[in-house]
Amino acid sequence: MIENANTVAHDSTLKADVCIVGTGAAGVSLALSLLDTGLDVILLEAGGDKEEADTQSLYNGETVDEAMHCPPDKYRQRRFGGSTTIWGGRCIPFDPIDLEARPWIANSGWPVSYEEVAPYFGPATRISEAGENDYDGRTAFGANPPEMFKGFKSKRVTTDTLERFSLPTNFGARYRHKLAAAKKLRLFTYANAIGLDLNAEGTKIRAVRVGTLAGKRFTVEATTVVLATGGLETPRLLLASREVHKNGIGNAHDVVGRYYQCHIAGNVGELKINGPVSDVRHGYELSPEGIYCRRRLALRPEEQRRLKVGNLVARLHFPTIIDPSHHIGVLSGLYMAKFFISYEYSKRLHGGDKPTVGSYLAHARNIVFDSFDTLGFLWHWVRKRTLATRKFPSVILRNKTNRFSLEVHGEQEPNPDSRVTLMDDQLDPFGMPRIRIDWRYTPKDIETVRITLDVIAEELKRTGIGTLTYNPATLEQEVMRYGAYGGHHVGTTRMGDDPRTSVVDRDCQVHGVDGLFIASSSVFPTSSQANPTLMIVAMTLRLADHLKARHGVAGATLAGQPARATAAPVELPVAARGALPGGQGALA
Repeated sequence: MIENANTVAHDSTLKADVCIVGTGAAGVSLALSLLDTGLDVILLEAGGDKEEADTQSLYNGETVDEAMHCPPDKYRQRRFGGSTTIWGGRCIPFDPIDLEARPWIANSGWPVSYEEVAPYFGPATRISEAGENDYDGRTAFGANPPEMFKGFKSKRVTTDTLERFSLPTNFGARYRHKLAAAKKLRLFTYANAIGLDLNAEGTKIRAVRVGTLAGKRFTVEATTVVLATGGLETPRLLLASREVHKNGIGNAHDVVGRYYQCHIAGNVGELKINGPVSDVRHGYELSPEGIYCRRRLALRPEEQRRLKVGNLVARLHFPTIIDPSHHIGVLSGLYMAKFFISYEYSKRLHGGDKPTVGSYLAHARNIVFDSFDTLGFLWHWVRKRTLATRKFPSVILRNKTNRFSLEVHGEQEPNPDSRVTLMDDQLDPFGMPRIRIDWRYTPKDIETVRITLDVIAEELKRTGIGTLTYNPATLEQEVMRYGAYGGHHVGTTRMGDDPRTSVVDRDCQVHGVDGLFIASSSVFPTSSQANPTLMIVAMTLRLADHLKARHGVAGATLAGQPARATAAPVELPVAARGALPGGQGALA
């Protein structure tokens, strides 16, 4: 059942076994997993079906340096479906090494093993509508899989890891009918969580206080409360709930909001590949079930250990878009249209540049003189992106010269000084303090990029595939050109065994507060090379198994024990027909 919170009686109290706050990837996945358990579930969503300015403005806050981190209301959506409504669809599991305690990565190590999480990647991939749970380029495409570089073999660098792409799936729209039809679930829209109530001793969750912008107030009492509100809103809600614990819930040791990570990302270097363009597969491949997939370059785990670096991947990418000397009409067209593209995607088209009349004229010339490819790209984009259900993931251009830049995407070293705090002098309409973001990176982050590029360059040269060059003196500037990468908000309520250095335990329950759980990338101790959505869903499904056991659901097992994930079955749509078959680009 779906209801508008403004229809709830003022100052009333609703009761449930489980209250879930948030309807993004985590909240919806958890709700789906609990549908047939007999538990009474209340699901709270702060917005409606569409973005609304007054609701979205509740995310407003400030950053210490906007050149390094976008404003807090960007890359997040306060509406049904959460940030999956603007999600690009990239699905990647974390690697086993990501969960290890690595002495060369400060504050690394998860309290759970990779083997405990891995069984949930399959159900998470299905719920995300990214096809089969196969992220290995050697097996995902059947016999004779396409290679990134023909004949490339290396014991140090792999090109076999895959990213798979969702439709992309808006979790709110896709699973709305299941949630609406559920007899034991009530979903309230426009229901803002504005505080958490504990018992007098502060050892047990009692209720969630809810408010609407229209002035309604009510309370949801539940045995179990799960915060699925993302890596920025979750610490805000914990820190702002100070009625019992004066420093906020779970914050006895000043850990809530610390260790804030995103990803280190940027376009660097020049890669020249030898031989014909047909020897390079730089675009998307289709798996047998019709899923767009893409290979990346990465150091093998044993090489990461030997060199003592973090985890990083590199994708073949087109030249820097702001420089018209690339002479590519499509890139110039995207640059000229930057003000008509959403912030989340336009930032990296123009961030940091100072356009001149001359540069605009040069871009215009590119569009005119490269009009044939530009028109071909537009036709492909309309068919395979605009009108398609399973959308072509991103801009891929015909490879004419075998020259690329590398798009790097790497983990950050967890840093306690990188943090989210409250601004008590700036309150939202509910009286909740807004957040202040002080995002920081460490020398290890840049060192990981440098060493990884050096190894890739050595292996490409050794095998005769090509040459990779970059300027070490400007590397930090290049990867920090746009600051923290997008909406990957990680680590602010990290999990661990020690309450002095973590906020939640191995089952994602807040230390010392019975019944209060967190489902979010905020619990990840490290950020991996991977976009977080798939791992968010996998960890949420693991939490779902724990909650079922906690509430005595028949047949349930504790999440820490070996068990097959019990996510609700998901009906996958038929793969889009006629999708681009080749990895040689959108214009092939």
